[in-house]
Amino acid sequence: MSVRDELQARARFEERYGVAVSPVASEVERRVIGGDWGANGYTTMAEADAFARGLGLSAADHLLDIGSGRGWPGLYLAVRTGCRVVVTDLPLEGLRVAADRAATEGLAGRAGMVVAAASGLPFRAGSFDVIVHTDVLC
Repeated sequence: MSVRDELQARARFEERYGVAVSPVASEVERRVIGGDWGANGYTTMAEADAFARGLGLSAADHLLDIGSGRGWPGLYLAVRTGCRVVVTDLPLEGLRVAADRAATEGLAGRAGMVVAAASGLPFRAGSFDVIVHTDVLC
């Protein structure tokens, strides 16, 4: 993806995340993924639970969610398993929503948000035990 393409995608998603989710969109999400987490894609809660089981995700783990938008599924996985999580994406507005959600889900001190592209993550090797990357076009 070129820098120009990345900037255009970021602008489109900033605009999208800046609009409050409508009750109809929340209902569609509940019916499609099984809950209301501000998801962008169609990874279901059952699939996210399967990730957690398959990865052996626990409270001892540090999870990185790349391209998480509003925090799905990283925040959900942190709530379900007790792990610490860092959610990353380029649109700041999506991460603001994720930060608000983390606060309402009781994740203070266990969740962080970082503006970063998958192509240039600012973390040292070995910083995370588990990495997820779902429903992302890159």
